[in-house]
Amino acid sequence: MLFDLPDHATLYRALQGRDSAYDGQAYVCVVSTGIFCRLTCPARKPKPENCTFYATAGECITAGYRPCKRCKPLAPMAASDPAIATLLGALEECPEHRWSEEDVARMGFDPSTVRRGFKRQFGMTFLEMARQRRLRDGFETIRGGGKVIEAQLDARFDSASAFRAAFARLLGRAPGSFDQGALLLAEWVTTPLGDMISLCSRSHLHLLEFVGRKALRAEAARLETRSQGALGIGKTAPGEQIRAELEAFFAGRCAEFRTPLAYSGSPFAQAVWEELRQIPPGVTRSYSDIAARIGRPTATRAVARANGANQIALVVPCHRVIGADGSLTGYGGGLWRKQKLLEIERQFRIPSTA
Repeated sequence: MLFDLPDHATLYRALQGRDSAYDGQAYVCVVSTGIFCRLTCPARKPKPENCTFYATAGECITAGYRPCKRCKPLAPMAASDPAIATLLGALEECPEHRWSEEDVARMGFDPSTVRRGFKRQFGMTFLEMARQRRLRDGFETIRGGGKVIEAQLDARFDSASAFRAAFARLLGRAPGSFDQGALLLAEWVTTPLGDMISLCSRSHLHLLEFVGRKALRAEAARLETRSQGALGIGKTAPGEQIRAELEAFFAGRCAEFRTPLAYSGSPFAQAVWEELRQIPPGVTRSYSDIAARIGRPTATRAVARANGANQIALVVPCHRVIGADGSLTGYGGGLWRKQKLLEIERQFRIPSTA
């Protein structure tokens, strides 16, 4: 479970003391280096504000961190499965390679078995791990002002066309078509539940979606049309604010989001989204509950459509809406994420005084 961990201060003391009781039970991710370690790592200790702790190595990888070469936090998982050990070693040796299932088979492993093993240990397949690692590197290069060819090299794509295609699958356009002076700027945000993309103006957050969500490209295109300006990649104040607030949320420190939001929807949809934001963390509502609360008790289906059209995930908490029978119902980011988010938010629930 994601939050079966002590608080940040306790874990940081364990890191300073190299407490072996936490070995395999908690890992530290260091923001300043992009590395994650065991708490027993002999390396110099980072500042507490640069540390984020997770319960599993898979969560660290999903959040975008690389394993430490000194304490080797993946060694236990690798030791339990020879295929994992071999493939992780191959990925570290050749991160620039465009890995395929044919490569896995040529190394003597069954691709379906490898998929299940990596999913079980890390929450993602080997191919997803390799591809995501490369694409994120390229995205961050462009975000920092680098040229497309530099981003392609940093992402370790041999082919310019393959790099363009990977970007196009993400946001619907090639990297060279992004405008640094655009009204809406995209940023890549890592979280324990998977990477996300934010789209922000200089003053507001317009979109926050998980990478891989099918609607992401269409949502970005609609926002570009409505803003009458091209999309770009770069830093904004709202982008940095939501990044910090998401980190606090997943670290278990705070569930309040204060980043200014810009809605893109009908007045009815906006009323639904505002009502969603009134649901306390750790609490769920049904579609009919929301309909009644906005004064439209017969509009249950319209509420469901507005809920599904939300494009500011987590901040507008559509994951807190469930079926009347208590079922999770649909969620664009995947039902497994919805379940995990509801589990995470239990720690923020305010106890009843009744």
